[in-house]
Amino acid sequence: MTMGSAEIEGAAATLLRMRRDRQAIGFLPGPMRPRSELDAYAIQEAVHRQQAGDQGGRLAGFKIGCTTPTMQHFVGVDHPCYGGILAGRIMRGPAKLRHGDFLRVGCECEIAVRLGRDLGPGGGPFTAANVADHVAACMASIEIVDDRYQDYHGLDAAALIADDFFQWGCVLGPENTDWRALDLVAIRARTIVNGKAVGEGRGADVLGHPFAALAWLAGALAARGRGIPAGAIVQTGSMVRAHMAAPGEHVVIAVDGLGEASVTFG
Repeated sequence: MTMGSAEIEGAAATLLRMRRDRQAIGFLPGPMRPRSELDAYAIQEAVHRQQAGDQGGRLAGFKIGCTTPTMQHFVGVDHPCYGGILAGRIMRGPAKLRHGDFLRVGCECEIAVRLGRDLGPGGGPFTAANVADHVAACMASIEIVDDRYQDYHGLDAAALIADDFFQWGCVLGPENTDWRALDLVAIRARTIVNGKAVGEGRGADVLGHPFAALAWLAGALAARGRGIPAGAIVQTGSMVRAHMAAPGEHVVIAVDGLGEASVTFG
């Protein structure tokens, strides 16, 4: 049995209140706990609706989590999941953020895309090849994640999905509209902290191709009757284990052929 609308809206309001109060999130109580990932995505959509009015943030993109073996092992979820990104939290680097504004802030090493055309629910089945025609630009990106949880290893995927799967925002590097000249499978990426490389991955780590993650997202949204609009930013998943940042750290994500994105935590 799926959750009712009152339970879904109540769960969303509770999650937003806990975020505002910087209260660590565990399983939601009783009837507000999602019984399935279907329930969890319904709660997530309610979070986005309430957030738009409560915090002035319209939905402007999506993050895809657990698209690589590295992150699946790190988080303990063996399949991709998505969350939403607010317009006000899509930043062009270099960026500076207050470390104290987060419970436990982290940086993920990603390739982001900006869509040039709508990727609607009627266009499936979706593949890495056919979604490529919708991509206007690729860029190096830092997904800013916040571990808002009492113990995420003790939570199931549904609990994390309902809360946007760690998502807080992203810092984007310069756009590359000539991405077809690049081999996005072989492309290498590094996480660099205070000038020292702490991890490396490549495009193939992301479901075989970063656009395979985009195709997965298009299919997952289409199953809910939704699409990805032109102009949306999509984070395709971290090629390197998330780096949990300390105060004062300077983090750079460098992707061959796509440049760099950077953030400093003051």
